[in-house]
Amino acid sequence: MANIKSQKKRNRQSENLRQRNKSTKSELRTSIKKVDQAVAAGESSAEALLQAQKTIDKAAQKGVIHPNAAARKKSRLAKSAR
Repeated sequence: MANIKSQKKRNRQSENLRQRNKSTKSELRTSIKKVDQAVAAGESSAEALLQAQKTIDKAAQKGVIHPNAAARKKSRLAKSAR
């Protein structure tokens, strides 16, 4: 455990950010899985695709994933949903 006051604060901040990022990444993975399931079932995946793209954009905007990674994920999802 840190002895310095500023480091203790930084540890608390890091933990809060880690939890927030974990939640966002989990939501991201879930939305991608929904698109994959819709495609596999042969259903219309348009609604799930729009929701997944929105989730991916939010994660990139928050800095949870890199913008290029977001673009790559969106592109691959759109390609698979065709």
